[in-house]
Amino acid sequence: MTKPNSDAILARMMALHPKIIDLTLDRVDRLLAALDNPHENLPPVIHLAGTNGKGSTQAMIRAGLEGWGKKVHAYTSPHLARFHERIRLAGDLITEDYLTEVLDECYAENGGETITYFEITTAAALLAFARTPADYTLMEVGLGGRVDATNVFERPEITVITPISIDHEQFLGNTLAKIATEKAGIIKRGVPCVVGPQPEEAMDVIEATAARLGAPLIAFGQHWHVYEEAGRLVYQDERGLLDLPLPALMGEHQIQNAGAAIAVLRALGADEAACEAATANAEWPARMQRLKSGPLVEAAGDAELWLDGGHNAAAGIALADVLAKLPMRPTHLICGMLNTKDVTGYMRPLAGQVAGLTAISIPDEQNTLSAEDTEAAARSVGIEATSAENALAALTAIIAQEPDARVLICGSLYLAGAILRENG
Repeated sequence: MTKPNSDAILARMMALHPKIIDLTLDRVDRLLAALDNPHENLPPVIHLAGTNGKGSTQAMIRAGLEGWGKKVHAYTSPHLARFHERIRLAGDLITEDYLTEVLDECYAENGGETITYFEITTAAALLAFARTPADYTLMEVGLGGRVDATNVFERPEITVITPISIDHEQFLGNTLAKIATEKAGIIKRGVPCVVGPQPEEAMDVIEATAARLGAPLIAFGQHWHVYEEAGRLVYQDERGLLDLPLPALMGEHQIQNAGAAIAVLRALGADEAACEAATANAEWPARMQRLKSGPLVEAAGDAELWLDGGHNAAAGIALADVLAKLPMRPTHLICGMLNTKDVTGYMRPLAGQVAGLTAISIPDEQNTLSAEDTEAAARSVGIEATSAENALAALTAIIAQEPDARVLICGSLYLAGAILRENG
């Protein structure tokens, strides 16, 4: 009998719960107990939550730790092109054979009980981490924090909360205070927490939670500062000042993300070379990523082709800032978004930076906003807009009008994943 591959097992897992998202810890706790609690046997855990910058900050922490000579597990979501991207074992993406093995084991131990896809796949990652030697484990929250399936660690080494903004209101609440309460749920008694820049309403919640749990805060603007000066990144805390390269990841917001990563590395005792590796060596796909090869790049001809997966209002602001600082060139967006997002909030900051927008639907995504609705949203904030059947058709139409354009495909990580697969 042919052994199932990881895709087949993942498809089975999707059928174990009628909802994609159902936040509680009961089911994952049950499965982890059946697996002999692998999360209790991990290398020191660094647990990250936040609305924006979790993935980029984690990528910089990983680059810094690896620059320090450490072996690092890393868990992130969602994936872009292949599920394997979610799980790095001691620095390397999990192999197909090992992924199939741990998924199959988790599926069998679950015994057909109700459990979400994210919960059971998180358990599989924890199982793989526990069985593979490493020095640190980086865990990115999937959604929220307090009842996210990753929030199973009694005492992580350190927690991190990146900037919080309004997103996923249907699951986390419709105010910054409610959302911050969910994110602050990863704070643990006595465990240091690095905090990135926050709105006052969110910071009040984080400080109150930390005080209640006796968790030392290492907060931006209080315990560490970071800024750009003369084309360099300057970081300062009570241990002194670091003069480092600007982040390899583009955008002013990445300076703040780099600051949080450096704060984590300093708290762990890393040296200056590790901090420099964090800024210089980090890679994170679909964060203002310049596409340099593949069928879409060939179709673009003399046009620049970029990809970004930001999808909320804060991401729109950050993206507009990046575009404003690039060399002058007509910029056109190819945009596809989910119907659960604040579409106009995302687009409004971009209106002054782009020549036009071509709306598309996200391929094979049931929650995609229609191209027509995306086009209407763009027009409502003053962006000249049209629609196309897919990204290639949109790109072809844009370069027919402006062959030397800058073309940015944006609006959703799900769209970014589809583009990376198409451009493979």
